Amino acid sequence: MDKKDKIILHACCAICSAYPVSYLKDAGYSVTVYFYNPNIYPDSEYQKRLDAQRTLCKHFEIDLIEGDYDKTAFYNCAKGLENEPERGKRCIECFKLRLEKTARLAKEKGIENFTTSIVISPHKNFSLLSALGKEIAEKYDLNYLDIDFKKKDGFLKTNRISKELELYRQNYCGCEFALRQMPSLNAQTKQRQT
Repeated sequence: MDKKDKIILHACCAICSAYPVSYLKDAGYSVTVYFYNPNIYPDSEYQKRLDAQRTLCKHFEIDLIEGDYDKTAFYNCAKGLENEPERGKRCIECFKLRLEKTARLAKEKGIENFTTSIVISPHKNFSLLSALGKEIAEKYDLNYLDIDFKKKDGFLKTNRISKELELYRQNYCGCEFALRQMPSLNAQTKQRQT
């Protein structure tokens, strides 16, 4: 397969990446999923999301590259932004961290294309993520595919695939700071840890 037909899809979670994987495969790409999410908290939550991603990739018979669970990298990028609201400056830095790591991996693997499943969420800013992706792609001489996966019922389709595969469904974006801003979820997580 030509390297122009290969793509690395950064996956924030299995639910968000279900339809993007299907979409990219149908578009003729050879998809490799990259699960790099050092922002996810706590460790048990990270493991559940990674296990779900493994299930999804096995179902679609595609490669999965598991990135380092380097929490220090996330805390360094979030330093000073801990009290930012969800969708604020901290999230932008987190997006940059994960997209940059994805671009580096693509460059190492000789794959010209990359994108992210984060954009499928109705809670995420497609234009912002596209601008960040393109800026990082230019730095590495790569191609960022700015596909709005939520269009044409993409969010509905990704949820349908996830239900069929009985994938783990999280109830918060992922980081400790987002969790802190949701008191009811924080209480539930503490109960699960005990």
